[in-house]
Amino acid sequence: MSDSASDVVIAGAGPYGLSTAAHLQNLGLDVRTIGEPMRFWEANMPEGMFLKSEPFASNLGSPQPGMRFTDLHPGWRIGQPIPLETFVEYGRWFAAEAVPQRPGDRDAQVVNVERARPGGYAVTLSTGETIAARAVVVAVGVGPFAHIPDELAGMPSWLVSHSSAHRDLTLFAGKDVAVIGAGQSALETAVLLADAGAHPHVIARRPELDWNTVPQERRPLRDQLLGGPRSGLGTGYRTWLWAERPGLVRYLPEATRRRIVRETLPPAGSWWLRDRLDERVRVSTGRRVAKAVEQEDGLALTTVDRAGRRLVTGFEHVLTATGYVPDVARLGLLAPDLRGRIATRLGAPVLSRDFEASTPGLYFAGLAAASTFGPVMRFVHGADFAATRIAHHIIRRTPRQQPPRARLADVLEPDTTRQ
Repeated sequence: MSDSASDVVIAGAGPYGLSTAAHLQNLGLDVRTIGEPMRFWEANMPEGMFLKSEPFASNLGSPQPGMRFTDLHPGWRIGQPIPLETFVEYGRWFAAEAVPQRPGDRDAQVVNVERARPGGYAVTLSTGETIAARAVVVAVGVGPFAHIPDELAGMPSWLVSHSSAHRDLTLFAGKDVAVIGAGQSALETAVLLADAGAHPHVIARRPELDWNTVPQERRPLRDQLLGGPRSGLGTGYRTWLWAERPGLVRYLPEATRRRIVRETLPPAGSWWLRDRLDERVRVSTGRRVAKAVEQEDGLALTTVDRAGRRLVTGFEHVLTATGYVPDVARLGLLAPDLRGRIATRLGAPVLSRDFEASTPGLYFAGLAAASTFGPVMRFVHGADFAATRIAHHIIRRTPRQQPPRARLADVLEPDTTRQ
C-alpha cells in the first residue's frame, strides 16, 4: 500500500533531473522531484573549480523562454569560464522558477524503486514515504559511477579516493598527493591542491598533456568552413553532430557509439588553466599505475613507463581523477529484482529512442545514457534533448486527467512475481 501517488518520480535534482521535471510539469503532469537541487555539484566538486563548458553550453533544459544560463547572466561571453558557485546558483534559481518541490522532497532521497502491479513503480524515500508512480526517471548524475582503477580499488579511503569525494582540499595541506589522470579534472585538482598548500604530483598514461585552444567569439568564415561549426562540445563537423543530433547516434553500431564516447573530447586541460599548472605541480607522463602498497605513513605507488621500467614513489594520499563509468549494478536505489530485469551492455542500460529501459516506465538520463546517445550525455548540454524526449514519451502514455490518488495507490501494489 502506498502513501501517495504521482505520475512521475524523478530521482535526482541535478541538471538532468531538473530539466526533465521542468518539461514534464509544463505538460501538466504531477511530478515529484526528489533531492536537493545541485547538491552533488556543491558538495562533491572542489572549491575554486570552474566549468569547462562555455556559457551557451551550460544551460538547463526548459520549454519556457528565459531560463538559460545566459538569461540569468547576460554578460557572460565565450571564453569566460564559469565559477562552480555561479553555476550552482544558476541551477538553484532554475529550480525555484521552474521546478517547485513539495515540502520534504528537497531533503529526501530515493532509497528504493521496485516494480508494482498492475503497472508502474513503488518508490520509497528516505523519509519512509512510499509513492506509487506510473514512471520513474533515474537522473542521479555521475556520483554513483565514480571510477577508481582496479590497481587502487582495494585500498582504504583514507589513502585512495576519487576526486569527486572532496570539496575542501585544504585537508591535504602539506601532504604529498598523487593525482591520477590527464584530463581537466586531474589537472585542475592538482592546481587547487597546490593552492591549498599540498604537494601534488600528476601521473598520466598519456605521453604528454594536451590543452584546449583559446576559443574565439567571432571566427573568420574560412575557419568556420574548414574547422566546422561551433557546438556545445566544441568545434568540428562530427563534434557538432554528436552534440546537436544525439538522436542519430543511437542508430550507429554499438562499437562505434562506444568509440565516439571514448574519443570525443579526449583528456585535455582548459586553456585558462595552463598557466596555473606551474612549478608547484610535478608532472609525470607516459606512466601507468601498476600497484599500491599500504605503508605506515602512507602508501608506496608503483608506476611503469612505456619501456617497462618500474618506479616506486611514496605518497600520503592518492586522488584518482579517472572519470566515471556507468553501471546499473551500482545503483543501490533500484531493488535487486528490478536491476536484474534491466537489459544492459557492459553495465550501461540499453535504452530506447526515448531513454526508456527494457522495463517499461523506467527512464535513465545523463551519463547512464551516454552509451546509447553519445558523448553529449556526459555534459550539461545534453539535458534539454534528454528531458524533451523523456517528457514527450511519458505524456503519450499518461492521461492528463489522473485517477483519484487513493485509487491509484491501491492498484500499484508491490509486484512479487518474476518474469
